[in-house]
Amino acid sequence: VHVAEARNFVSRGTEQYDVIQVPLLDAFGASAAGLQALNESYLYTVEAVEALIQRLAPGGLLTITRWVDLPPRDGPKLFATAVRALEASGVEAPAGRLAWIRGWKTNTLLIKNGPFTSGEIAALIAFCNARSFDVIWYPGIARADANRFNRLDEPFFYDTAEALLGPGAEGFVSAYKYDIAPSTDGRPYFFNTFRWRLVPELVALRGAGGLGLLGLGYPILAATFVQVAVLTLILVPLPLVVRRRAGLAAYVAVPKARVLAYFLALGFAFLFIEMVYIQKFILFLGHPAFAWAGILSTFLVSAGLGALASGRRLERANPVLVPLLAVAALALLYELTLPAILGAAAPLPGLLRGAVSLLLVAPLGFWMGMPFPLGLARLGETAPTLIPWAWAINGCASVLSPVLAVILVIHLGFTAVILLGLGFYGIAVFSFPRAPGVTLRWAAG
Repeated sequence: VHVAEARNFVSRGTEQYDVIQVPLLDAFGASAAGLQALNESYLYTVEAVEALIQRLAPGGLLTITRWVDLPPRDGPKLFATAVRALEASGVEAPAGRLAWIRGWKTNTLLIKNGPFTSGEIAALIAFCNARSFDVIWYPGIARADANRFNRLDEPFFYDTAEALLGPGAEGFVSAYKYDIAPSTDGRPYFFNTFRWRLVPELVALRGAGGLGLLGLGYPILAATFVQVAVLTLILVPLPLVVRRRAGLAAYVAVPKARVLAYFLALGFAFLFIEMVYIQKFILFLGHPAFAWAGILSTFLVSAGLGALASGRRLERANPVLVPLLAVAALALLYELTLPAILGAAAPLPGLLRGAVSLLLVAPLGFWMGMPFPLGLARLGETAPTLIPWAWAINGCASVLSPVLAVILVIHLGFTAVILLGLGFYGIAVFSFPRAPGVTLRWAAG
């Protein structure tokens, strides 16, 4: 018996198995309500299924069981993921290696390391007939055989499997009412199937229970972002508007809104990159709690050390240029090399994996810690009345950005959010407050 997170355990060994089972790992109520839509899961990604297949002995079976939700969401997404993983493994005909069965409330996907034989298919059919399971898919199945016991109006699951194995699979996934595109390690949100275009239809069906089919996770996230945005604007900048009208006038009149752009960009950039790296290291460290505690504390401590060292750079005309170029270089380098580095270090004991994480993240955090105190110091020389505004603007961005980062990762993936963070740092470079001796235009007072 090994107690470990499954994906992390698989990445740390080479032993092959005749059977690998991924049973139901969540409650039906949470799954049906879509409450797990915001949970990253590295167990149901294309890379995860590919890794599990590679750990199968010749002829071995991987079985994954999920709840049946209607309209179908989890099941089709899992099947699409399996097809993509087999193709990524070099299998030219995935249809011959897949079997899929359905009961009243669960469905189980079987993935074989090799083609299914006629004897295995006969045994599968006999098992299902004896226990009133519906066979959704096996090589050579007819549509009429796919909807016999737990009957639906149409054999929706079979039609989905046939479409996902056919030449029009991408078009089918794009047109499907829910998001059933395979999740990846770069977008590990298997449980999120929400699509905005479905909202009007389900709202129109609210009297018939349509809103229950929406899935609560993503709408709650969107509502949270709106609430956070409103409350942040009320609680952070508004007191300064009321109490420091002269400061507000000066703030509005700064050329090209440098203070606004600089400190707003820093807040979004820092949190975007920090949130992505916390989520990236969940798989490597083996548990979300380890990633949050280890990566967050490393960022904070190393950023503090960077802030301590930043005072020596203030005499430069644009002292944030070199630190932010270093951040960009490290982030881009990690995008190219981090999967290989973490994969090579995965077999290490937990304490050593923590040390590797610290060594990778600390240099990034060190350089990221410099721009904020450098900006405050420059304001202290040029426009000290704007320092409260700098804190307020940066605070707004720091509160909004974690929620926004999750939304963007769900839609765009980790790499895109990293690039957006670097883009905000680029804005910060060009909007750094002017050096002493440069005249600022003031609107009043």
